[in-house]
Amino acid sequence: MDPFLKKFFPSVHGNKHENSSTNKYCRYNSEKLTMFTSSLYLAALLSSIVASTVTRKFGRKLSMLFGGVLFCAGAILNGFAQAVWMLIVGRMLLGFGIGFANQSVPLYLSEMAPYKFRGALNIGFQLSITVGILIAEVLNYFFAKIKGGLGWRLSLGGAMVPALIITVGSLVLPDTPNSMIERGKHDVAKKKLIRIRGVEDVEEEFSDLVAASETSKLVEHPWRNLLQRKYRPHLSMAILIPFFQQLTGINVIMFYAPVLFNTIGFGSDASLMSSVITGIVNVGATLVSIYGVDKWGRRFLFLEGGIQMLICQGVVTAAIAAKFGVDGNPGELPKWYAIVVVLFICIYVAGFAWSWGPLGWLVPSEIFPLEIRSAAQSVNVSVNMIFTFIIAQAYLEMLCHMKFGSFLFFAFFVLVMTIFVYFFLPETKNIPIEEMGRVWKTHWYWSRFVSNDEYPNVQMGMAAMEGLKNM
Repeated sequence: MDPFLKKFFPSVHGNKHENSSTNKYCRYNSEKLTMFTSSLYLAALLSSIVASTVTRKFGRKLSMLFGGVLFCAGAILNGFAQAVWMLIVGRMLLGFGIGFANQSVPLYLSEMAPYKFRGALNIGFQLSITVGILIAEVLNYFFAKIKGGLGWRLSLGGAMVPALIITVGSLVLPDTPNSMIERGKHDVAKKKLIRIRGVEDVEEEFSDLVAASETSKLVEHPWRNLLQRKYRPHLSMAILIPFFQQLTGINVIMFYAPVLFNTIGFGSDASLMSSVITGIVNVGATLVSIYGVDKWGRRFLFLEGGIQMLICQGVVTAAIAAKFGVDGNPGELPKWYAIVVVLFICIYVAGFAWSWGPLGWLVPSEIFPLEIRSAAQSVNVSVNMIFTFIIAQAYLEMLCHMKFGSFLFFAFFVLVMTIFVYFFLPETKNIPIEEMGRVWKTHWYWSRFVSNDEYPNVQMGMAAMEGLKNM
């Protein structure tokens, strides 16, 4: 929004409106602007480490409450900002809130959901994010039309609404039975489990939860234990899945969609509307994932989404290279060209939104045993935020210097991650969270790191699942 750029980033505002033959790839390259964008992710990284202890010792609810309160404070400061430092401090408070929420919400959903619907319910987390992005894009489109500089204040201050929802929600929702058992509240946990499952006979599941909790209590140093050989598969996934998720290039598209479309030659209004279109695609594709994740499985969605993103990145690279070349001066852009670019970016967003988007959060949250769950989830969130920060900080510089090659950079990683999933990620569909050990024991590569002694229930669990399939 021009009033926002004029007030806080005048050099960017000047570049945007210059009619001279400046390189369009470098139009938005500003250290202050990228620091404003990426400070959130650095703060989220720091708070996710603290959030691990809060989530484990005081429950998932309190961690969500902290997230909501911090997010609310950040939204208020941003809405009333008068200087760049206020914007950056506000963004950091938002980041602290996100660190707590990203730590606790996926765990909360995985622990509350019946295993048959765990995938679909956990992807509700990603669906809420995509709906939030879409609402923000639509509101930004209309707020941009408000004269006098009030529009950007409404955009930034409006984050108070979801912050209040998560704050109030965390006070109303029950804590998870797993968390209550972990803190020694066995009687309350059993009553909650009966209420959540809607049946009186929860003895088997309750016994599994208690057994898992007792095992976890034997672990004195969950962070140090993550380095043990038997947790090598879990640690590898906690690091590589969020690493790859960020290197799909999706955050480049979603953070900078208006900037990117504006750079490609759309006007300000048109670029905001293009972001709304990608937002709608994002929501629709996430609904596809909710439908298919427990039906088609995690691996199928990962592989299909990876191939789809790779093809689209190739087409978008070719389209931008053909018109912009290396000097970044495309001349007059025909309408069909803009439509082709937006179409393939939308297909790319769809590929991400039914694969790496939701599954990048779902799979790590369901594979960790209770004794390392909070620590491993912290690693997952931290790696996610480190690479989100690096990409947010570096992308406008990359676009300026690598030009259309920046899309090839991300395409390379999409190819690598698709190969990784094919060979190294086991299927976790329809497997109870307490019995997840068997996916590693039966995997061609990861089985060398675990033994039958570490997962004694593997054979029993497999026999039980076979019995269920035959019923």
